[in-house]
Amino acid sequence: MQIRSIEFKQRAAEALQDPILQRALNRARGGFVDKRAAAIADLPEFDALREDAARLKDHILDHLDYYLERYEQAVQRHGGRVHWARDAAEARRIVIDICRNAKARTVCKGKSMVSEEIGLNAALEAEGMEVVETDLGEYIIQLAGEPPSHIIAPAVHKTKDQISDLFRARHQRPRLTEVPDLVNEARQVLREKFFQADVGITGGNFLVAETGSSIIVTNEGNGDLTQTLARVHVVVSGIERVVPTLDDATLFLRLLARSATGQETETYTTISTGPRRFADVDGPTEYHVVLVDNGRAQMLGGRFRDMLRCIRCGACMNHCPVYSAIGGHAYGWVYPGPMGSVLTPLFAGLEAAYDLPNACTLNGRCETVCPVKIPLPDLLRELRHRQHDEGLTPAGERGLLRLWAFFAERPRWHERLSRLAARLLHFVGGAKGRIEKLPLTLGWTRARDMPAPSGKTFLEQWRARGRDDA
Repeated sequence: MQIRSIEFKQRAAEALQDPILQRALNRARGGFVDKRAAAIADLPEFDALREDAARLKDHILDHLDYYLERYEQAVQRHGGRVHWARDAAEARRIVIDICRNAKARTVCKGKSMVSEEIGLNAALEAEGMEVVETDLGEYIIQLAGEPPSHIIAPAVHKTKDQISDLFRARHQRPRLTEVPDLVNEARQVLREKFFQADVGITGGNFLVAETGSSIIVTNEGNGDLTQTLARVHVVVSGIERVVPTLDDATLFLRLLARSATGQETETYTTISTGPRRFADVDGPTEYHVVLVDNGRAQMLGGRFRDMLRCIRCGACMNHCPVYSAIGGHAYGWVYPGPMGSVLTPLFAGLEAAYDLPNACTLNGRCETVCPVKIPLPDLLRELRHRQHDEGLTPAGERGLLRLWAFFAERPRWHERLSRLAARLLHFVGGAKGRIEKLPLTLGWTRARDMPAPSGKTFLEQWRARGRDDA
């Protein structure tokens, strides 16, 4: 998938002016947030679990090489094979070689953000293979020729009418308008593909070093069919998804569904351990795991190590006011929202994704809801600092910062100017106490009023409070 984060401002502006997109986002906005809040209210120990999960993730990252080696040995004991991919190109080559050796014509896929990250679908299609996404949301956007807009709800930006039109055009069937009917139509089409597939590709929510198992969670059962019916099962996963034991995996599973969809648990939690045994009635005859680095090892030893705790629940974007206003496509790559605003600059470079760390209000909601306590606002600030240190900040912005620093280092001047600005903005606000239009703030005031200050600076009010207390 081509990285188009450099177009963020243009794409965000277009998203804000798209009435259909805004209607779809408005419909989804409250659902994730309200369901998560209800699920957490029913689990008093949720915050304690977050603490445990963050500590466990840090322990895993401290000993990542050990647990990855244990995982590889366990996979081999059960008849599987582990492949190591340093970057996206090597990961694509490994999967293509597996599919070629299987003489694959049809490849079914469960939802996998890492496969999106490495651009796997286009690479397989270039080899003449039919690639079919089997998660309903992923299937919808595949038909539409679009990337995911959300990591757990890829088609959250689509309305029911758009999906009806899409199915009518691509399936050549009568247009259906009710959600259950649309779901059933997709099920009928995909069921045929499951039985045709030579290779099934899934992600891996968790990889268990103790047993060599991969764990996926779904609400549709498509992952089970993808990895059970095909002759070859390929797991594509980032190296950071390993956990020591099955017990450890249950800790993250208790957090994942509640944070993602507000469920106690996903409908299907599926554990796969190697290929079919002699007495098994179904399952693949080959089992492969492709462990993808693609920049993760570099993160492991640096300031952004905490980002490797991420369990891909999507809670940060569900609660982000910026994501909720513009959707995922504006971010220009696989990972949108706060998590994407950290990951994309690290993977693509600060210059190619300059606007993402700056498109954040630093309100802190993402950190508050993160199930593994990733300090996302701190990481976004660190990216801004690095952009400034590398000279990527626009000249005008650097000039304004130097001007601010000049006065900030001279307290008397700073206080005088602050006093003047407070009086002036109070006057502009008038009796309403709010500012409807102000030069240099039109992007803000076009959609909302700016509260006018009281007419006194913070220092003036602080000093007056001190006298009152005395």
